[in-house]
Parts: sequence; C-alpha cells; structure tokens
Amino acid sequence: MMTSAFPRHFASDNNAGICPEVFAAMTEANQHHLPGYGDDPWTRRAEALFRDVFETDCEVFFVFNGTASNCLALWSLCESFHGVICHRHSHIETDECGAPGFFLHGVTLLPADTADGKLDEPSVRRAHTLRHDFHAPQPRALSLTQATELGTVYTPQEVGALSALARELKLFVHMDGARFANAVAGLSAAPADVTWRAGVDVLSLGGTKNGAMIGEAVVFFDRARADNFRRRCKQSGQLASKMRFLSSQWVGLLEGGAWLRHATHANGVATYLEQQLRALPGVTVAFPRQANAVFALLPAVAAAAVAARGWRFYNDVGPGGAARLMCSWDSTSGDVDAFVGDLRAALPRV
Repeated sequence: MMTSAFPRHFASDNNAGICPEVFAAMTEANQHHLPGYGDDPWTRRAEALFRDVFETDCEVFFVFNGTASNCLALWSLCESFHGVICHRHSHIETDECGAPGFFLHGVTLLPADTADGKLDEPSVRRAHTLRHDFHAPQPRALSLTQATELGTVYTPQEVGALSALARELKLFVHMDGARFANAVAGLSAAPADVTWRAGVDVLSLGGTKNGAMIGEAVVFFDRARADNFRRRCKQSGQLASKMRFLSSQWVGLLEGGAWLRHATHANGVATYLEQQLRALPGVTVAFPRQANAVFALLPAVAAAAVAARGWRFYNDVGPGGAARLMCSWDSTSGDVDAFVGDLRAALPRV
C-alpha cells in the first residue's frame, strides 16, 4: 500500500537518486585541487573509457543536461536554414520548449509519425520529400531516439537501414540516447553495433536517467563534426568550470560496467511490472516493452484512485492517454507489488 513516506514512484527515472558508483567517484574527485574546464585527469580518464566502450577513437564532451546535449549535437550538423527529421513523439519535438530552434538559430524540426515511436523508411522519406524548393528548410539530419519515447528500441539492423537511407538522402545521423543504456541492455548488443558501426555520426548519451547526478555526454563518431564544439559549449553556457564533477560521474558509471548493470536491473523490473499489469482485468499494455518503460491503458477511475493514493506517473507522454510507468536503477519488485496491489483494489468490479 502506498504511504506518504514511500520513496519511489514510476513517474520518471529522473526521480531516482544518485547511484553508489557515481557518488563514490564524485567524492574521490573532490579530494584535491585540479585544473578546470576539462584539463584534469578525471576527464581524460572518462574520455578513455568512452573510447573503450565504443571501440573507436571518438571525441567526447560533457554538458549539463539532455536538452543541451541534443541541441548542441544537432547544431554541429546544421546551418540555420536546415531541417531535422525526427519522430512526432521525440523529445526534441515535444519536450524541449523550442530549444532546437533557440540553440540552432532557426533550424526547423520535420516530424514524422509511426505507431510505435520508431521511424522507418516510409516515414523518413515522406518527411524528406515534403518540399525541396528554396522557400522551405533543407533536410540535413535524421534524429533517432534510442530507446524511444514510447519505450521501444531500434535494433542494430534498423539503425543501419535508417543510416543507409540517411546517406542516400545526404543526411547526418544523430541519436538521442537519453536511455541508451536501457536500449543496449535490452538488445544485448555492443554499443558500437547500435551506433557508429550502424552509421550514427553523433550520440547524445544520457547519464542522469541511469544513476548520475547531473550531466550528459556528447559522443562524436565523426570527429570532423566536433570542430569548435567546445566553443559552442562555452557560448551556450554548457562548459563546466569544475568539469571533473561531470566527467567523474562517467568514470563511476563506465568503469566496471555499472551503467549496464543498472540499466539491466531497471529493464528487469519493467518486465516484472508488465507481467503483473497484463494479469489485471481491464488493463492493457499499449506498446511493446523493450526497455525500462511500460505504457498501460488504465480505467479512468482506477488511474484517479492510485494517483490519489500518491502514486505518480505521466499519462501525456504518448498517444492515447496511456500511463507511462518508468522503472529506475533503484526500482524494486516490491515497488511493483505495492503499486499493482493498489491498482488491483481500485479496478472497477465486473
């Protein structure tokens, strides 16, 4: 049963605290005076870990949040008259308060739609061919969300096919990886296989949703696109003076594999949650559960009842009003049992 002191909810993996590995790394990074702006051993260590994880000589930058990581990455690919093809339910389209247009000085988003949150060849082609005269924005980049805002995941083959299409259409490929760790854990694939080996040019990699305190990484697999990126960070207020407190978090996450352990755990709790919800009468799972999110269509009276008991979740993230139930690195099966118990008690009797 839910109580006012209950510490965990299913509203967002942003709501979870800092994982122990990140806390330990930041504490260690706090022991000495070190140079600022990334000229420190923690940042170099984190950069080396990224190159090990992705098995390539990538260029890595650390920024404060996901909005900046997406927008600055796209800024490196586009001029002001360009357009970015993205999904209608992508974060850059629905949840950035117009930040792409603000950071990118006029770049237009060209949204496409599919039923499951994943772009496919027909939807990309439709968005690309809407108009090509000089009165319209010129498509320049394709942005893929991995895992998607509807909790689905692109396979390496799907990323490769879309990247090949992007090359045909003369587009760069950006990946919004706010929940990239959950996608990789769900696929049991090498990070390289779902990024640069599949044709991705730049990745916005999320740490906050996977146990970090603050900060995301921008990973350039096409190093030529990283030219002057540090100046873009400085100009936009995203260059941390005490950079080691951003980069040391990634040492905690990547060194020893905590990032994938935590993502695998969150995915596993989401699997258990899906199983329990499917057993309830009148509850329907709306989209395939492929990462750490479960979208469930709940009877309105039951949704209102569990919300009144203090459970927090969103029902405006995707189409159809489904409740988005997001599992975190610290979610437990006990949390699921408590929520499902309250939901079961609130369901209309038939």
